[in-house]
Amino acid sequence: MAKKAKAYVLDAWSVVAYLEDEPSGEQVEELIAAAHEEQIPIYMSVVNVGEVWYTMARKISEEEADAGMKILRDLRIQFENADWTLAQEAARFKSKNKMSYADAFAAALAKVKKAELVTGDKEFKPLEGEIKIAWV
Repeated sequence: MAKKAKAYVLDAWSVVAYLEDEPSGEQVEELIAAAHEEQIPIYMSVVNVGEVWYTMARKISEEEADAGMKILRDLRIQFENADWTLAQEAARFKSKNKMSYADAFAAALAKVKKAELVTGDKEFKPLEGEIKIAWV
């Protein structure tokens, strides 16, 4: 039997899938519900929260982006500020891998929190040996 996660980190990809009702969004929704049931914390780096906001603002509107942030807060997703420890870990991931700096923050937060990163973004594939990934 697979070991239960101690915590989850959501990246922008998984949150956008959830908020825009994409096919993978249903898996994200189920994972969030199960995490709440089992009292497993769910985190997001503020860098990735910002990424979700600008994606929604650009595609739809700032009002919808603000509404998306309210949904995340209502889901009790904990927004984690980027301190030097997190920024340095993100910079390490970025220096060694072809990935966006924002994605590096999601990976860094997963590593620092010893959490599973929830994503469907194939950019994280090379990191499977360094962090746990819950593919959706």
